[in-house]
Amino acid sequence: MKTIRLTVAQAVIKYLNQQYVERDGIENKFFAGCFGILGHGNVAGMGQAIQQQNDLKYYQCRNEQSMVHTSAAYAKMKNRLSTFICTTSIGPGATNMLTAAAGATINRLPVLLIPGDIFAKRNVSPVLQQLESSQSQDVSVNDCFKPISKYWDRINRPEQILFALPEVMRVLTSPSETGTVTLAIPQDVQAEAFDFPVEFFKKKTWVVVRQRPDISQLKKAVELIKSSKKPLIIAGGGAHYSEALDVLKSLVYQTNIPVAETFAGKGALKYDDPHQLGAVGATGTPGANIISEEADLVIGLGTRYSDFTTASKTAFQNPDVKFLNINVTEFDAAKHGGLMLQGDAKATLEELLELLKDYQVSDHYSNRVREFNQTWEAKVSEIYNYRHDNLLSQGEIIGAVNEFADDNDVVLCAAGSLPGDLHKLWRTKSSKSFHLEYGYSCMGYEIAGGLGAKMADPSREIYVMVGDGSYLMLSQEIVSSIQEGYKMTIVLIDNDGYKSIGALSRSLGSEGYGTRYLFRNPDSQKIEGDEVVSEAILPINLADNARSLGAHVIECSDYNDLTEALKAAKKINKTTVIYTTCDRYQGVDGYGWWEVPISEVSEMETVNKAFKDFVEHKKKQKYYY
Repeated sequence: MKTIRLTVAQAVIKYLNQQYVERDGIENKFFAGCFGILGHGNVAGMGQAIQQQNDLKYYQCRNEQSMVHTSAAYAKMKNRLSTFICTTSIGPGATNMLTAAAGATINRLPVLLIPGDIFAKRNVSPVLQQLESSQSQDVSVNDCFKPISKYWDRINRPEQILFALPEVMRVLTSPSETGTVTLAIPQDVQAEAFDFPVEFFKKKTWVVVRQRPDISQLKKAVELIKSSKKPLIIAGGGAHYSEALDVLKSLVYQTNIPVAETFAGKGALKYDDPHQLGAVGATGTPGANIISEEADLVIGLGTRYSDFTTASKTAFQNPDVKFLNINVTEFDAAKHGGLMLQGDAKATLEELLELLKDYQVSDHYSNRVREFNQTWEAKVSEIYNYRHDNLLSQGEIIGAVNEFADDNDVVLCAAGSLPGDLHKLWRTKSSKSFHLEYGYSCMGYEIAGGLGAKMADPSREIYVMVGDGSYLMLSQEIVSSIQEGYKMTIVLIDNDGYKSIGALSRSLGSEGYGTRYLFRNPDSQKIEGDEVVSEAILPINLADNARSLGAHVIECSDYNDLTEALKAAKKINKTTVIYTTCDRYQGVDGYGWWEVPISEVSEMETVNKAFKDFVEHKKKQKYYY
């Protein structure tokens, strides 16, 4: 057997650089590069291995959490057919990735983490940053990744990578199993040399197959659809990842079955399509939620039915409602006691398209859907054009960006009040033009994710919409975007605190407590509620902060400033931050419910009243078996 002598780290990089994926006859390299921050736990191992080769590009980041967000956003834009490696030192360098790693797994997005680990030899234990255990010497902080990883392994001997790395690739490229994969490699093992088989490093192509549904289940699904009077398709992220949108449109036009969209599914149909009901659930439109209540058949297409999609199990009120779940993952296909049509979304819809040639919903039903679409679009125009003398409303800001953006430009967001408003208001004009991380709703994803989206498709303008709360959590990848020449336009909305939770707190009777950026009141020793005088607000200058990171900054004070700033930003060739303030209290109406538990007893009457309302909403919850 012919061998080549390499360190473990060199062998890992050499192997990963030869991994490809293929779907529908189209092949591409799976790893677009490696993000990293080098420390003592990986600088002489993984760092040296990356340094001595030229094929796998290395990108320097500013925060370990950020690099995983960037990788996940890249994978999302690439429909999970490409991603990045993320390497860190041991200790805090590793655990800084935990938050984003959880997000990648929750959102079913492939990311490979290679954190450094403690010494396998144990000869100098305890090493710097080692978590000691009195029960075992085979534990480190990297064990924290186990519950949030789809595959987890620790390499204690060089030859173990011969068996671990193929498993890494199997999981990362699996449509049903993908998510975060963690390969912890002790710092001494990274630098250890071994004679590896040359055969191991040959090019390997992983074919992403389009799984077809079971024929008997397919027949039952057709019978279920044909017997329904008010079917509704709920399009989730799987519709995008499988590239099923063209066949979905064909099916919808053939049958006139309407479509509502989750956060990940938004853009399944163009916003003004007459079959389009828009956002569904807790942040849904009136039409989508009315049709959801009446539907006798809910067809879940690549959705995991989060509580926002189901309005905390209050969305589907028809006493005879049934569920048909099209999903590549058995776990999701089984939800709500639905008929499981397990398979690739595109392949499954192609089968249904042929078998439903003689089925159409009633004209009355499709006309109602069309009217809901038109009525909602009129409402969106009203919100986009809301004007008053004081601060901009969030709806106006969204409208300005939406009306300026080209069809293929991308809006990207993750947390706060913006996602709910964007879900309802953003007029999606093309696939991938709406990018929301809402499985984990992670504050700080926005700018790092924007970088990943831009790297995935540099031809698109990326509009990152971010509130001051998320910006203060994680904004450092502005530096990385400038370093690498990936321009984003960041619309930074400042409302002196947590707008979303402030509104939620008020709705729960808690008066916005603890949601403003305020000086502590020396008399009460408390951070006061939502209503405050301007002198109490912390003097945070986010515009100057963005400038200090190297961004071009344009400050706005009104709607005209904002529209002019968008025009100017388009002509600037580096990351640009458009800074504006926002009316904290001017919001967009909600049309669905979301369960947030409220104190059953309280000294505050506002809380007691909110609890009574909560009990009434709970009466609508239904469970499906």
